[in-house]
Amino acid sequence: MSELASTFIAHAALWILLAFSVASWALIVLKALQGVRAGRADRRFDSSFRQAADLDSAARLSHAAEPDSPKAHVAAAFFGALTRDAHEREHSPNPKDLCERVLAQGIRKERRASDKGLAVLASIGSTAPFVGLFGTVFGIIRALSAISHRASASIDVVAGPIGEALVATGVGIAVAVPAVLAYNFFVRRSKSLNADLDDFANDLLILAEMRGFKLRAEQRQNTGPAAPTPLRKDSAREAVA
Repeated sequence: MSELASTFIAHAALWILLAFSVASWALIVLKALQGVRAGRADRRFDSSFRQAADLDSAARLSHAAEPDSPKAHVAAAFFGALTRDAHEREHSPNPKDLCERVLAQGIRKERRASDKGLAVLASIGSTAPFVGLFGTVFGIIRALSAISHRASASIDVVAGPIGEALVATGVGIAVAVPAVLAYNFFVRRSKSLNADLDDFANDLLILAEMRGFKLRAEQRQNTGPAAPTPLRKDSAREAVA
């Protein structure tokens, strides 16, 4: 292989690593901002939800403007299933089974949104060192080619190519380490979010089961006025106990 070709490949590896670095840091920043927004929105929604007077107030609250809250999205899907018209409900499965499926679908949707982009970080973290090693190999080939052409192995001949080769290895590792650390962090955060949504979904199911999977407006149409069911922070868990 000619010295020009090996030089081109070694430099191409460095440019690829630069592109990997830009992509990984852009994803890290975007995912971090997404997590901050979702965390704040979830805290606002959770605070308002726990202060709701009854399940009907919570249903209205779930449709309020909290576009970044995963809990609000899951609650909106859940109350949407509860408010289906009577004809559709007659032809639907058991209300509890229907609500469980809706909640599971909502949680999976939020999990997919939380995991979006993580495959790119994992790919960069696993391949960047090998791209750097690829550049290192061709840097060494360039050094050996220079030795053969000049019939000399002096430091002046090999220092440049060997130095570039070592730089490629270092850059590959420098690109991979932040990507791997960020991937592990975001995976842990995604698992934590999934656990929080599971707990929230269980609370919703228990509260709805206490009301017969019907909102108060629907109960008034069938049996007259119904007393509100207060939503306290631990009301669902106390009901189970």
